[in-house]
Amino acid sequence: MILLEHIRQCLTRIRKYNEQGREKFFGSGLIQDASVRNLQTMSESTQRLSDSIKATEPDIPWSQIAGFRNVLTHGYLEIDETAVWDVIEKDLPALSAAIDRMISKMEDA
Repeated sequence: MILLEHIRQCLTRIRKYNEQGREKFFGSGLIQDASVRNLQTMSESTQRLSDSIKATEPDIPWSQIAGFRNVLTHGYLEIDETAVWDVIEKDLPALSAAIDRMISKMEDA
């Protein structure tokens, strides 16, 4: 449960940092850095979730999240800000909803 709460906290921070949209993200190194750091931390935490917990949300691409974390953490020379924005805009809403469902299931158990 602690890991799930931590993931939710990272997702909330990323969402708040990027409330003003794409233009603000691309215009602010500070927002980019904060977003990337929280993506790294969030992705690291997803790797520590048990397989049984991940299995409750099989539509989430857990291995792709881990792979993206490796790209962010190791940099591979340079981080692609467009790829980061695409993840924030397109992928994080579904992950956030899944994390909320997972937490609710654990609270109800």
